[in-house]
Amino acid sequence: MANLFGAKEKTVNKVIEVPIDSVIPNPHQPRTVFNLEDLQGLSSSIKQNGILQPLTVRRCDNGYELVSGERRLRAARLAGFKQVPCIIIDISERSSALLALLENIQREDLSYFDEAVAIEQLIDLYGMTQEDASIKLGMAQSTIANKLRLLKLSEVEREYIKKYHFSERHARALLKIGDIDRRLEVIEKIAKNNMNVEKTELYIQQFLATEQERENFKKRAVLLRDIRLFDNTINKAVQTVKMAGVNANATKKDMDDYIEYTITIPKSTAQKASKQEKEHENRKEEVTNAST
Repeated sequence: MANLFGAKEKTVNKVIEVPIDSVIPNPHQPRTVFNLEDLQGLSSSIKQNGILQPLTVRRCDNGYELVSGERRLRAARLAGFKQVPCIIIDISERSSALLALLENIQREDLSYFDEAVAIEQLIDLYGMTQEDASIKLGMAQSTIANKLRLLKLSEVEREYIKKYHFSERHARALLKIGDIDRRLEVIEKIAKNNMNVEKTELYIQQFLATEQERENFKKRAVLLRDIRLFDNTINKAVQTVKMAGVNANATKKDMDDYIEYTITIPKSTAQKASKQEKEHENRKEEVTNAST
């Protein structure tokens, strides 16, 4: 059987030489950063010794889709290879994605953000729980959960964190700050002062304490404003009563846990007002009876 490029293919799972331009990257490749210096070193080795471990690919409409061996493929291109040794395996796109994710997640040089994205893709692609993923990857469930939490950081924050070469512990410490603008502010502060993890955690603790005190101050200011408003309302009410001829009085006591208001109205005044109101009602009734 001839392939798209006219070459004869051998049996699946056998090593064959494939035109390098016919191999396309795996769309589920989680690695976004490849160290150029490492690739150049691997490229030099490939020039001298060839590709010792064949790439793994699967057939697709446009040629071959890479399943594993992204670094070897890139290094071979740097070395100017026109063909690369490949093992063709007969698997579905879904299985190809799983193999690509598993291979890269378990590599030590994968960045922790790429690793978190890969774990998230693995869970979404296969409908796994965090517990399932922990078993599949041989990681503690708490490790899986901590890595996924890193994805709460925005793309902008991740770029700054990578730019300043922060560790994963640096990144996790930043998650204690809920506001993105505040986090960006702290990221710049950490970078400017070249803080290690311990200093970063201490600084964030102090930063949060200051923010909490600032928030408490705002709440106290609002409460004080409301109390003043209440004071004014009571004083206006007492003044209105006084203008009506009632000798009312208001006092305020500031206690430890509350504020106590006392409004005093003399009984004689209250009784007199009540008597006058009763007499007024009687006169109204007499006038009504006389008219009927």
